[in-house]
Amino acid sequence: MSIPPIVLTLIILFSALISFIFEFFPADTTAIGITVILIVCGLVTPEEGTSGFSNSATITVMAMFILSGGITRTGGLQVVRDILFQIGGKNLNKQIALMGIMVGSISAFINNTAVVAVFLPIVEAFGKKQKISLSKLLIPLSYTAILGGVITTIGTSTNILASGLSKQLGYGEFGIFLITPIGIPVFIIGLIYLTFFSSRILPDCKSINNDGFNVDYGMKDYVSEIIITPRSNLVGQSLRQSKIQRKFDIDVLEIIHNNIHFPQPLADRVLSLGDILLVRGSKEDLLQIRDEKGVDILANIKFDKRQFKDEINYREDKIAEVLILSNSRLIGSTLKDLRFRQRYNATVIAIRRGEELLRTRLGKVRLKFGDLLLVQGPKESFIGLQTTRELLVLEERDIETLRQNKAYIAIVIIFGVVTIAALEILPILVSSLVGVMLMIFTGCLKPGEIYGTVRWDIIFLLAGLIPLGIAMEKSGTNYWIAQHIISMGNYIPGYLVLVLFYFVTALFTEILSNNTSVLLMLPVAVEVAEGFGFNPVSFMLVVMFAASNSFITPIGYQTNTMVYVPGGYRFLDFTRVGLPLTFMFTFLVPFLVKCIYGI
Repeated sequence: MSIPPIVLTLIILFSALISFIFEFFPADTTAIGITVILIVCGLVTPEEGTSGFSNSATITVMAMFILSGGITRTGGLQVVRDILFQIGGKNLNKQIALMGIMVGSISAFINNTAVVAVFLPIVEAFGKKQKISLSKLLIPLSYTAILGGVITTIGTSTNILASGLSKQLGYGEFGIFLITPIGIPVFIIGLIYLTFFSSRILPDCKSINNDGFNVDYGMKDYVSEIIITPRSNLVGQSLRQSKIQRKFDIDVLEIIHNNIHFPQPLADRVLSLGDILLVRGSKEDLLQIRDEKGVDILANIKFDKRQFKDEINYREDKIAEVLILSNSRLIGSTLKDLRFRQRYNATVIAIRRGEELLRTRLGKVRLKFGDLLLVQGPKESFIGLQTTRELLVLEERDIETLRQNKAYIAIVIIFGVVTIAALEILPILVSSLVGVMLMIFTGCLKPGEIYGTVRWDIIFLLAGLIPLGIAMEKSGTNYWIAQHIISMGNYIPGYLVLVLFYFVTALFTEILSNNTSVLLMLPVAVEVAEGFGFNPVSFMLVVMFAASNSFITPIGYQTNTMVYVPGGYRFLDFTRVGLPLTFMFTFLVPFLVKCIYGI
C-alpha cells in the first residue's frame, strides 16, 4: 500500500525538523539529504530537486555575499571607526546609540554577518579605550545589525529568500524598499530600547581581552623557555625528528638561536647547543622533558601582552584570538585530526570555552562552536585565517592586507547596485551580478577571493530546502496545514492571525534557523491568507520580519553566536535582553503591517 503524498511529505518534514533541532548533521548536509530523499520518493522531479541551485534567490544571496566581501576586503567599513572613536564620548547610552545608527545603516545594504565581523575588533578597541565592559556593547552590536537587516529587502539572505518565494508563489519579487516603512520604525524602537535599557539589563562582565593574555588565559604558568644543554640528546636533531611535540603535551612557539628569533614553521629546524625554545606546556611535561632530554628550564616568562606584542611586531610574528563559527566544518574535530599547525602554520596555545579554560591536551579536545582559540604564528598565517569561512579572527585587519585605495570604488559599486534595482532599471539578481563583475574588474576583489566570501553553507541550505517547499506545494501539504489553521481561526480577527504567524515563525527561528523558518512558514502563511481572503503580502512580510529578528538565544542567528564568547556572556543574557524585544515586536510588526499594507 502506497503512502499518500501528504503523509510522506509530513514524515520527511518532521524528520528534517528533528535533524535540525538536534544537529545530527550540519544544516546544509541535512538540506541536501532532504532533496535526495524527495527525489527518490518521487515527490519532486530531478529537475525540481536541483532547481534550488538555479533559483534567483539563491544566486542573489550568493552575489550579495560577494559584494559584502568586496566592501570588507577594501576596508570600506573601516572608515566609520574614526567616527566612533571621535564622537563616541564616555556616555554609555550615547555610545550604544551611535554604534547602533552606524551598524544598522550599513546592515541595511551589506550582509549583517560581515558587518559584525568587521565591527567586533573596532568595538573591542573602543571599549578598552573608554574602559567599558564589552558585555555592555556586543549584544547591542549584534541586535542593531539584525534590526538594520530588515530595513531593506537585501539586508539579509532571509529577506532575499522571502522575495524569491513571493515570486515563486505568483506575487512577484519585493522591491528593495518595500519593507522600509516598517523596517525603519522597528529599527528606531529597537534602538531606543537597547540604548536606554540594555545597559541596565546586561551584566558588567569582565571581558576576555581587557586585562591581557596573561590574566585571561593564565599563560604565565604555561609559557616557559627551555635551553639545549651540552648533555641534551636533542642536539643535531630537527624538531620533527625529536618528536617532543608528539610525545609530550607541549607546543614549540619559537626557537631562539644566537639571539635570532625563528618563528613557525619550525618542524625542520635543526636544534643546536644553546638554542632556547619558547614552549607552551604544563610544569609536569616540562620536568619530564628536562629529565629525558637533558634540557634546562629557564625562569617563567611573564606573559605581558604589551611587551609580547612589541616582540611579535619585531619578529613579524603575532598572537590573536580566533573564534570557531557555528557553520565551521572544524566543529567536532580535534586539532590533531585537523593537523591545525600544518594546515594554518600557526599554533593553538589555549582554548577558552565559556568560563572554562583549556590549556592541556589541546590536541585531543573536540572543537565546539563558540570556542575561542588563542593562536600564535607568523603574520602571513593570519591572512589565511582571516579569509577562511571556518574561523573569525577577533582583531582588526592589518592595513597592509586591505586594498584601501579601492574602498570608495567598492562603495560606489554597492550604491549603484542598490540604486539600479530600486529604480527597477534591472532586477536585483542582474544588478547584483553586474556588481560582482565590477568588483573583480576594478580590482576590489581578486577572482580567487570570491569563493572565500560566500557562505556556502547558506547557499546549500537554501538550494536543499527550496525543493521541500515545492514538494509541500505539489502534495497539497501547505493547503492541508492552512485549512486546519483556518478551521481553528474562523472567529479570530485578522490582526491576531498575523500575531500568531509572527510568534510561531519567531519560535522556529530560535529553534531552527532564519532561512529554514521562512521557507517553511511563508507558503503556509500565503495559503491561510488566501483562505481567509486576507492580503497575502502582509502575511509574507510578517513571516519575513519574524524570521529575520532573532534575539532570544545566542544560537538563533550567526551574529549572536559571534559575540557570545567575546562578550563573556551566559546563555540567558541574550534571553533577558531579547525576550522583551521579541514580545514587543510580536505585536508591533503585525500592527505596522496592518496600518501600512492592510489585512
